[in-house]
Amino acid sequence: MFTIAPYLRTVVDHDGAIILDIGSDQFFSVNSIGAFIWTRLLEGNDLDQITEALVSETGMDLSVVSADVSDFVADLKSKNLFYLSALPDGRQEGG
Repeated sequence: MFTIAPYLRTVVDHDGAIILDIGSDQFFSVNSIGAFIWTRLLEGNDLDQITEALVSETGMDLSVVSADVSDFVADLKSKNLFYLSALPDGRQEGG
């Protein structure tokens, strides 16, 4: 399960989103597709659910969307904007 870092604040609109890290006084901006993914992460969706929703929304090819979602989430992780929670069996989801 993805857990969004508690020190983040987000503003989302039709153009994208601004993610503010109040711990480090940094902010990150994402386009409308990034905001779509980010919002669904906040809602607790997993990568497959997000990918399917984005394919449904855009009509883009599943393999392209899947790769793009994975790349975007990897970028978020590299910026410490979320972390992976342990599954009940102790494994890490998505990694």
